[in-house]
This record gives sequence, C-alpha cells and structure tokens, in this order.
Amino acid sequence: MNHWIIAPVVLPALLAPLIAFVMRHDISLARAASVAGSLALAAIAVGLTILAAGGETHLYRLGDWPAPFGIVLVLDRLSALMVLLTAILALIVVTHAIATGWDARGRHFHALFQFQLMGICGAFLTGDIFNLFVFFEILLIASYGLMIHSGGRERMRAGLQYVVINLAGSTLFLFALGTLYASTGTLNIADLAVRVAQIPAEEAALVRVAAILLMIVFAVKAALFPVQFWLPATYSNAPAPVAALFAIMTKVGAYAILRIHTVAFGPGVAGTEGLPGTWLFPAALVTIAVGAFGVLGARRLMPLIAFSAVGSMGTLLVAVAAFSPEATAAALYYIVHSTFAAAALFLVADLVLTRRGGDALVSVPATVQNGLFAALFFAAAIAMAGMPPLSGFLGKLLILDALRDPGEMAWAWSVILIGSLLTIVGFARAGSTLFWKSTAAGVPASSEKADVAPAGPAEIAPVMATVAVLAALAVFAGPVSLYLEGTTTQLFDRAGYISSVLGPDAEG
Repeated sequence: MNHWIIAPVVLPALLAPLIAFVMRHDISLARAASVAGSLALAAIAVGLTILAAGGETHLYRLGDWPAPFGIVLVLDRLSALMVLLTAILALIVVTHAIATGWDARGRHFHALFQFQLMGICGAFLTGDIFNLFVFFEILLIASYGLMIHSGGRERMRAGLQYVVINLAGSTLFLFALGTLYASTGTLNIADLAVRVAQIPAEEAALVRVAAILLMIVFAVKAALFPVQFWLPATYSNAPAPVAALFAIMTKVGAYAILRIHTVAFGPGVAGTEGLPGTWLFPAALVTIAVGAFGVLGARRLMPLIAFSAVGSMGTLLVAVAAFSPEATAAALYYIVHSTFAAAALFLVADLVLTRRGGDALVSVPATVQNGLFAALFFAAAIAMAGMPPLSGFLGKLLILDALRDPGEMAWAWSVILIGSLLTIVGFARAGSTLFWKSTAAGVPASSEKADVAPAGPAEIAPVMATVAVLAALAVFAGPVSLYLEGTTTQLFDRAGYISSVLGPDAEG
C-alpha cells in the first residue's frame, strides 16, 4: 500500500490539535504551522494526482483489513483531482486570511481550518458511505466554528440556521444508511454496487428509498432547491476567507452524487435505473433560476456573490443530472472553474468592503486603489457569469454542448442562458455602483478616506492567484478537458472500480 494516500487526512488531523493546544497563544507560530501544512498538503496532492494520472485505482486499507470488512480509502483520478483542488484553494485562502488579519480575530482559526481540510479530503478519498457520513460531520463541526469566527449577532444567527439545516441533513443521512444496510448488508461503495446490481427491480423498493434519501442529503450539502436557502445567509455573513473556503464545500455534495449515484445506483442498474436524474434535473434548473433572480435583486454585495454561488451549483448539477460521460466531463471542468470563481469574488469583496465600511450597493466615496479593485472584481464577475475570455464561458459551453438530448436541451439551454444573462446584469449593476458611480460627479472625493490603508502585495496576491487559475483553465482548456475525459471514463468503469477495491474475483 502507498501510505501517501492517507496523508491528506492524517496531516491536517495531526496538525489541528497541535495548533489548538500548543500554539493557540502564539499567532505567529500558528500561522507558520498552518501555512507549512497547507504547502505540504498541496505538494502531497500534486504527487497523488501524478500517481492517479495513469488511470489505475489505488487502494489504502486501514489496518490492512480487506474491503468490504475494513475501512478503505480509494485514490483515482477523480478523488485526486478534488484533493488537489482543495489543497490549492486552501493555500490561497490561508494566505489571504493571514495577510488581512482575519485569522487573528479568533483564537482557533487555524486549528478549525485544518480540521476542515481533514473533513474535505477524507470525504473525497473514502470508499465507504458510512465514513463519508463521518467526514461530513467533521466538516459540519469545523465549518460552524469557522462560520462564527470573530462573532457578531448576525453571524451567530446565520450560523445557527446553518447548523440546524445540516443537522437535519445528517439525520436523513443516518436514515438512508440504515435503510441501505438493511436492504444490502453493506455500506462499502464497491460492494454496494455489486449487491444492488443483483437485486431484481421489483424487489428494490428499499434501495430506491435509500437512493432518494441520499440524493436529498447530498442536495442539502450542494445547496440544491428547495434546500438552498441556508447558503446565501451563511456565505454572506461568514468571514470572507471562510466563505471562499466554503466554495469547495458545496462541491462535496456534487462529488458524492457523482461517485455514489454513478458507481452504486446507475446507470445500468435495474433497481435504480434513471432514478437520480429524474429528480435532480428539474431541481437544478430551479436552483439556477433562484440564483439568477437572487443576483439580480440583491442590494448588498455579499448576498449577491452568495446567490451567484447558488446559481453556479445549479448549472453544475444540471450537467451532473445527465449521468453521461460527456456531461460529467463538462461538470468536472465546471467544478474546478466555479470553485475558483466564487473564491475570487469573496476575496476581492473582502478587500473592497474593508475599505468601504459596508457591503450595501450604494454610491460612496471611491476607495483607495479603486481601479485595481474594479479590474479584479470584473474579472471574477466575468468568470462567474460565464462570459469570455475566462473559463466560465468554456465551462458553460461544454455543458450546453453535452446537453443535446431533445428531452432536456430546450429546458437546460433556456434556463442556463437566461440565468447567465440575469447574472451578467446583476453583476454589471453592482460593479457600476461600487466602482464607477463612486467616482461620478457629486460624490465626495476619495481624500475623505485617505486614512484607509491601501492593500499590500500580500493581500492582492491571493486574489490575483485565483484569477490567474481561471485564465489558465481557459488557456489550457484542451489538455484539462482531455484529463477530465479520462477521469470520467474511469468513473463510469464500474467493473474496474469494483475489481480494484474488492479484488479481480468480485462480480460486477
């Protein structure tokens, strides 16, 4: 076994308590440890991505117990991609948090940050649905601590709503696990794929119930309609670096849908054939509409960005709902793009709002570095809205190209294109209010805010890095798409996944 496979889980798991108990009174030491851990995680993620690039599925058996009796971690191209995405985003976010001083507003920021990374990486690597539930709970606990970081009444209220809805999702998750175990006798994803395929369609009622319950749970995590309402309040009230890190959290729900509902419940499984997409597709279309109208009607910047994240999740899940190799490859490209686009918007919003003193979309005196902030904001907004030349345009184009089935093309194309138009209008209105009307005649000069310090290179660098990633995704769209097509081929190779986890004698 390759012990590096478990390193993305073990590294932050060891580092978090060390920071919490040994370094909590020394912010400089905590910062150094957190940055070093994030750098090490990024290096490990790169190595795992190279290891998985050959197309082989690698297995790590905890305690050397074979699956399905023991806990296993599974590394393939998809899990390696998601861990790499998490590691890069984490490095950007922790740099921004340190540069802007957000981490110093609470004692345990870096410890919670590392626990969050542990939960995210574990969710991407686990080969067992019960352990996916465990890592979801780690995510919930750590994200709640980060959500209320630095306190405040509105933040506490939004954090309570966030916890309640996620605890309800966790309860449904346990119901789903109990139902699934009662009907199949296993929770290992590969073993589940074997057993579900052997159940006749007329006897698979409990399995279908479990599949729908799991879909609901993952929809909660992915902020899918009608349970998307927690996201705008949570993201708009969270500290900006935390909201940027949360951009990867909704992708955990999308990843779980892809992994479990592709390998275990479809396509080609008689008992659950067509079940996931039937419910997912219309809900994703409504999610796009909710996000677009939310962006158009927002009167504050942070809720506007949060609603754009809702809309991007709807676009992503429209592609996921097709459960076809072409649409899944497009969805994976959009996962990478939308994560960095949302992060870029939250980080640049933090720089702007710190110097404006509030996020209301009203004309106020122009801030220092108004031109620089305007350029960064519009670059991130262009990416999120799906306009050329950045990766958002290519991501939506790939999704539209993959959704050519007559039964879904009219609805998907119409909703995605109209939603994009409304998002463009909303961002254009917000940007003109923030940066152009602030310099118009009749608005007080920026000299009244001369005491506001300009952003230094360390504060600008993380935002520039996210925008650079979005540009690189567009420039290297060809090679990235080829890698993602190979990733999708491996994901849909159920027999290969089963034989890698359970052994070549397992019946797929």
